[in-house]
Amino acid sequence: MEQKKIEYPLGQGRYERPEIQMCRDKGYDIKDPRDAISIFEKKIAEFTGAKYAVSVDNLTDGLFLCLGMLNNPLNPVVIPNRTYCSVPMTILNAGYGLRFKDITWSGMYQLTPMPIWDCAVSFKKDMYKEGQLMVLSFQHKKRLCIGKGGMILTDNEEYYKWLIVARYEGRNLDVNQWDDEYSMIGWNMYMSPDDAARGILIFDDLIENNINWEDWAGSENYPDLSTKKIFQRYAS
Repeated sequence: MEQKKIEYPLGQGRYERPEIQMCRDKGYDIKDPRDAISIFEKKIAEFTGAKYAVSVDNLTDGLFLCLGMLNNPLNPVVIPNRTYCSVPMTILNAGYGLRFKDITWSGMYQLTPMPIWDCAVSFKKDMYKEGQLMVLSFQHKKRLCIGKGGMILTDNEEYYKWLIVARYEGRNLDVNQWDDEYSMIGWNMYMSPDDAARGILIFDDLIENNINWEDWAGSENYPDLSTKKIFQRYAS
């Protein structure tokens, strides 16, 4: 069957978001809107000290991708009992066992024994820990407040190659979808170019204004999930 060009009804002209053009006006070389994604990822990788940064649509999906990639569901994952509810839900949805533990933490904590870190309330220079998968949040209450979004930090090239394909339906974006053979069954968990461009603008503003980069929350800011009926069976 011959491929026909799709004339999309929306997304251009008066309905187009301004962030990509705003980045261009600042001097960023964005020819294809997806260029904003790679520019944003490189900025965050350099700032945090990671070799690679993989943007996703939110931190929760970033954790899910990391758990799915490591694929070791025989291990129960131990997390603090005081955290956001999506974290234990994601662990269970990924097929892992779950245990809560009374752990005091600030800024970030590990999904033990996995090399995965929830960094929802931490974002600062050179924060990356060697050999780890560290997941950031850019939700509207966070320091880099895109509205929704996240980033996975890694220094492992194989992890990086897997994650950039898995987040985008298993597609190779350098190949037309009609010709792509799809290397895996992936997920729809990518960050949009518009959100990436918004991230560039906010990040640049944070740097220019030299804001306070200290962690802003920890275990004392969350309810004890192990007392909730839906999670009581996982209490240690």
